[in-house]
Amino acid sequence: MTDLTPILQAVRQASVLCRRVQETHFVRSEKGANDPVTIADYGAQIIIQRAVSQHFPEDAIISEEQSSQFLEILNDEQRVEILRLLSDILGENITQEDAVRWLDQGSGRTTTRTWVIDPVDGTKGFIGMRRYSIAVGVLEDGKIVDGILGSPGHPTPDGLGMIFYTRNGKAFVEPMAGGETRPIHVSDTSDIVAARVVESVVPAHADLEQMARIREAAGILGDVEQVDSQEKYAMVASGEADLYMRLPRSSKDRHWIWDHAAGTAIVEAAGGKVSDVDGSPLDFSLGTTLARNQGMVVSNGHIHERVLEAVQQVRSAT
Repeated sequence: MTDLTPILQAVRQASVLCRRVQETHFVRSEKGANDPVTIADYGAQIIIQRAVSQHFPEDAIISEEQSSQFLEILNDEQRVEILRLLSDILGENITQEDAVRWLDQGSGRTTTRTWVIDPVDGTKGFIGMRRYSIAVGVLEDGKIVDGILGSPGHPTPDGLGMIFYTRNGKAFVEPMAGGETRPIHVSDTSDIVAARVVESVVPAHADLEQMARIREAAGILGDVEQVDSQEKYAMVASGEADLYMRLPRSSKDRHWIWDHAAGTAIVEAAGGKVSDVDGSPLDFSLGTTLARNQGMVVSNGHIHERVLEAVQQVRSAT
């Protein structure tokens, strides 16, 4: 198993950067239609890929942001602000050349181990001052084996959030600022009627109407909580929720691996189940997208088969 200690520290540093951007330096740009990006996306990714370059220099990296976007989308003032924040948080002078080198780190390689990074997962949640995640997954030979989800917006007394991660095949959580580490496990709920459900906040991310019909067909009567980002995976893993579904609005919708890799690792390590809508596993071996998968059903495992039956019942009737 991979020692995630240095990457956990990088995720904590990335969380500090994200919080500072939200509080005092918020800047927004656009990669394309309905695709926001902030300076925090680039800053957090630079921090994490710097750590990978220092501790795992031969590994491959698949990440959401690219150095070309950093240079082309952002203006001079925005790049200067990122470099200032990075230098302050990392305690050393960070140049634009450093930033570009780290953003390109591991790109295009084919190696046994691949890091899958989404520096700000749930950017619309980040912009809206809601929840978001800093997500890092680890693939070995195309199989997801480890994950980290930094969740700065997860409710905590100190307001700094939690960090969820895997270690030796188990799942753990601890305060973002450091403190007691405790193991987490999915709930033991088998009563489908009482299942607690989480789903996306942004309607464009999933077919919310179809998922409502599936819940009805399965007999789920409880309320649905809307949460941004892969934190929904963390909530299932820690027993705060029992079910999360993501069914696309169109068969043409793409599922990016960085939106699901870390969360999948943590849920499975916590004893839960992650599958496609037909029950098959998610296939992370095809590059940047889950090209062979139609959607996601994430559960505590105990209710999984009943939900899959409801999925097929509703989908076959449309």
